[in-house]
Amino acid sequence: MDTGRPSKATRRVAAAAIAAGLALVVSGCGGDEGGGRSGADGKPPTRATAPKDTGRGTPAADSQQAIGEVKGPDGVVVTLHSAVRDTGGFVTVSGTVTNNGTKIFNAINWRSNETGMRSRSSVSGATLVDKAGKKRYLVLRDTEGECLCTTGLSGLKPGESRPVFAQFPAPPAKVTEVDFQLPTMPPATVSISD
Repeated sequence: MDTGRPSKATRRVAAAAIAAGLALVVSGCGGDEGGGRSGADGKPPTRATAPKDTGRGTPAADSQQAIGEVKGPDGVVVTLHSAVRDTGGFVTVSGTVTNNGTKIFNAINWRSNETGMRSRSSVSGATLVDKAGKKRYLVLRDTEGECLCTTGLSGLKPGESRPVFAQFPAPPAKVTEVDFQLPTMPPATVSISD
């Protein structure tokens, strides 16, 4: 007698088919930006810019080296580890922010004045200043308007440190020394390396 309901075996086969289909869809939506393509040498393509997600897991430059230090209010210290000129026409400044104070730190005052930024706690307000050339360089933005810098810089507990970075347009090759500035912090003079 047919009750109009599929048998248990039919339901199992249908569930297995659906699961296999979903597995194919998910594997086809991989996270690599190259869409699974590789270069002529068989290696995946490289990125020209730093990663956008720059939270707790972003690696900093050699944290044993310090090319500058900025001490701000409430015990917040930014130690700069490198300012590297890239052949792509930008300079990446890397460092570590440490909360030596007694209360939680949020980098809300370090952001730029733009209203379209999604991350409110970032170093998007950082600048490089070429004093000799009288030019100020702002943090670069991606095609969506987000800064090429550390974002999500909130909830830094007392005694905690996190890596930070910001990318800027490169000053002319003859410029080897600039001031790195963050809002609410004094500037630090750093040397640009190649």
